[in-house]
Amino acid sequence: MTAYAIAHLRQPGVIHPDVGEYLRRIQSTLDPFKGRFLIHGAQAQVVEGAWPGPIVVISFPDLTRARNWYDSPAYRKILPLRTDHLTGDVVLIDGVAPDHDPAKLAAGLTDTP
Repeated sequence: MTAYAIAHLRQPGVIHPDVGEYLRRIQSTLDPFKGRFLIHGAQAQVVEGAWPGPIVVISFPDLTRARNWYDSPAYRKILPLRTDHLTGDVVLIDGVAPDHDPAKLAAGLTDTP
């Protein structure tokens, strides 16, 4: 099942040069795990609540590869280039199966059939 690395970054207006170096090097850390950017730095059109800062979404074939990428020596080597200069949240999460049915999920969560 497809998995995702999702980052919500709250960054200053000026990007530190180290972040540019991180961006130049990240794709080579993703390639061995078949990771690819789906969203990269887009500003959300917020329709409910607040969401300051850009969003990054990277897809992986599965959660194991996403975790292995994040824990890989190649990624760990460049990670401080980002974390030393940007504040944000990053999560790894499974997607849903192609036959996902929200009505079935609701039936399991409520007393209503």
